[in-house]
Amino acid sequence: MSKKDELTALQAALAAEHAAVYGYGVVGGRIREERRTEARQGYDAHRARRDALVREVRDLGGEPVAAAAGYALPFPVTDSDTARRLAAELEERVAGVYSDLVRASAGRTRAAAAEALREAAVRAVRWRGGSVAFPGLAERSFGAAAAPTG
Repeated sequence: MSKKDELTALQAALAAEHAAVYGYGVVGGRIREERRTEARQGYDAHRARRDALVREVRDLGGEPVAAAAGYALPFPVTDSDTARRLAAELEERVAGVYSDLVRASAGRTRAAAAEALREAAVRAVRWRGGSVAFPGLAERSFGAAAAPTG
């Protein structure tokens, strides 16, 4: 694993965290009252990971990828049920990117990526109400990623 590969994977994780922060803003606006605390916790967790990744990218000499002004959602989010589905999808996508970072890094970065992968997988299970065998990998076969707009 090279420094370049690690930086590329860190940038991808940062981009995914930008998208997750945006997505959780949508989730928070549509989720039922009894799940708002959970949505807020997910939002806060992704903001914290995003900020940590910005520092790591800079520490490796990179210029952190900026957040897009908006992101295309995978489906319309019109109510609490679709907000819950979006939260689960966001977590699964983030888990996939962190699995790439685990593979591309070592030491402290790899440990942090593994922890982020685990946390995203747990949140995905909570949002979805069930688990998948390899969180973050199923959607990778479809080439799914939060696509920036504008």
